[in-house]
Amino acid sequence: MCLVATCEPGVESSTSTNIAADRRVLLASRSPRRRELLSEAGVAHFAEHPGFDDAVLEPGEVGPEQWVASLAYLKAWAKSRESDAPVVIGADTACVMDGRLIGTPRHAAEAEGMIRGFMGRGHEVVTGVAIISRADGVEKRSMFSEWATVRVGMLTEEQIAGYVASKAWEGKAGAYNLRERIDAGWPIEFTGDPTTIMGLPMRALMRRLSTML
Repeated sequence: MCLVATCEPGVESSTSTNIAADRRVLLASRSPRRRELLSEAGVAHFAEHPGFDDAVLEPGEVGPEQWVASLAYLKAWAKSRESDAPVVIGADTACVMDGRLIGTPRHAAEAEGMIRGFMGRGHEVVTGVAIISRADGVEKRSMFSEWATVRVGMLTEEQIAGYVASKAWEGKAGAYNLRERIDAGWPIEFTGDPTTIMGLPMRALMRRLSTML
């Protein structure tokens, strides 16, 4: 049995992936959105918190692409040192506007400020991914970053207030999840792989998994 069973529309399957179903993939994240994307792609996995709070870390003199890839690797590395799972995946997502990194909001006021700042303008979303594989006793590592762009239209004061009060922004880069906000009727346009915006670029991830296993 292959790791990949079925894929959602737009996500490439990997018929060459040969990891057995009883050899588990560990996602170093508690993000329900990343778990959902893996499950929709047919990737059998389990998930654990990476074991540290990356919110206390500062990017320093590196660009957004390098920052999210570094955090993704740190998460994967931390879990791979304590787990016997043959494949460990780490990921990190950030929004970028005017060259400034926008991460996960810490409180309601910050979430509201992010949403208001996005309205009527375009911004970029970058997700970094790291894979550490120990299949067949050989450790392999892969790191990459994927970009997409998003434009949020104008929201009403009622929409903003209701969303902030709902706390649906908690734990989400840029204070929103693309799929959830589209389903809620927000005026959103995007270019690029939507799963990159949702926290795990599945097209690129599946291609790399197929070469590492």
